[in-house]
Amino acid sequence: MQLLQLSSAYGPAECCLAVVKALARLQYEAKQMQVEVQVLEQEPAKGGLRSVLIALEGDQAKVLANRWQGTIQWICSSPYRPQHKRKNWFIGASCFEPVTQQYSDEIVFETMHASGAGGQHVNKTESAVRATHVASGISVKVQTERSQHVNKKLAMVLLQQKLAQQRQQLQARNKAIHRKHHHQIDRGNPIRVFTQMDFRPL
Repeated sequence: MQLLQLSSAYGPAECCLAVVKALARLQYEAKQMQVEVQVLEQEPAKGGLRSVLIALEGDQAKVLANRWQGTIQWICSSPYRPQHKRKNWFIGASCFEPVTQQYSDEIVFETMHASGAGGQHVNKTESAVRATHVASGISVKVQTERSQHVNKKLAMVLLQQKLAQQRQQLQARNKAIHRKHHHQIDRGNPIRVFTQMDFRPL
């Protein structure tokens, strides 16, 4: 499994829209490469998404993640500000492997009915999983899949990342792995470039 985060790096609404479009493009490429994509966490914002954290699984997961890692440039007139002269928007992508340390003795799992759209299956099965780290009180809920087993696995990965983030912050060594690249976008050296509203590769 590989984790990948797309971030607008606190850019304007156009950058948040670029994150949405990049996610759609990445999902398309993942399908072509037979890589499974799971959205673990997302931060909504005006115009789209401030950031999104996804898990990639499959033989080509690392290849796909590496293809995206770095600065992504989107060349397009602003759909929100038609008279705006700027046409270059930048977002960042950071990939990393899940924390491997095991916390099984320190985590409590709860199952519950998933909420939101999904029809009768959502209402009748306890597929959603909440994982809580007892010592810290950190808790995550995952309900992206119908399988309780898969949701439990994803919850463990996400919780491990949050615990890793907390350790780094407490030790004051650096910012959490999947947050720090918000401030590190190199706008002069994009690894991939897309253009127009259909986010076409250049």
